[in-house]
Amino acid sequence: MFNAAKDLFTSKAARTYANNFIARYGRIEDLNVDSRNRKLHVVAVLDGEVDAVTLDVDSYEIHSEGAKRFVEITSCRCSRRWVQTLLNDKVVGRRFELPPWAAAAL
Repeated sequence: MFNAAKDLFTSKAARTYANNFIARYGRIEDLNVDSRNRKLHVVAVLDGEVDAVTLDVDSYEIHSEGAKRFVEITSCRCSRRWVQTLLNDKVVGRRFELPPWAAAAL
């Protein structure tokens, strides 16, 4: 029960954060975090795309370095081939620093 409530709060906060981050490219319509299984599901409407784009992060890892925490996406799938290629080239296997609220939630 606690995990579900935490994931709901985290999902809403992450959607707001992500929308600010990608505002030039489109918007996130739905974002669901499953912290227990380390998965994410995202539905986005990207500028220039007719249909929504879905992204499933099948696994991610959290790393700590001192007081900082990082997320590393280890596996993901996307409904658009070009976005999948971009993710494979620029996101999968790289570490990204988490904001403090996300570090505590994930």
